[in-house]
Amino acid sequence: MTESELNRETKKPRPAWLDWVQIFAVAAVLAFVLNTFLIANARVPTGSMITTIMPGDRVIGSRLSYRFEDPARGDIIIFYAPDEPETLYVKRIIGLPGDKVTIRDGHVYLNDSETPLEESYIKEPMKPAALQEFQVPEGAYFCMGDNRNGSVDARYWKNHYVYRDKIVAKVLFRYWPGIKALK
Repeated sequence: MTESELNRETKKPRPAWLDWVQIFAVAAVLAFVLNTFLIANARVPTGSMITTIMPGDRVIGSRLSYRFEDPARGDIIIFYAPDEPETLYVKRIIGLPGDKVTIRDGHVYLNDSETPLEESYIKEPMKPAALQEFQVPEGAYFCMGDNRNGSVDARYWKNHYVYRDKIVAKVLFRYWPGIKALK
């Protein structure tokens, strides 16, 4: 009998529970890496994004999206709220750095345009309110909910702008209660 055959015969079998521990450890490390560096998982508790995202929906965002491109008008983002830095919000980017955002007669206008912003994702017209104007600073974004009549967004925040370093991820899709690509 060779030495390797002798070693195989005398080697004790590995306990099954050790295999399970190894599987769970690898799964936990993978989940941590995914959630910390690649994706952001968020539950939307309010109706501020109705009908695009409904209360209770869960969404996945890419943490890598804005490492390779700048945030764009119309992107739905997950970010730390300007007035509540520990709270994550989900809203849509309306104003880009340097934009002048004017809200008048229930419409959004950009950079003194006479034509309102085209917003096909709005399902209900915004109720007219007092004239509001915002000058978006460099490195910041002006965000609003799609449910304009039921959204506490940049129009009402004390700190109106979301700075780029507070953006966590670009929302890609809803995965609960069913999978749906978002744009």
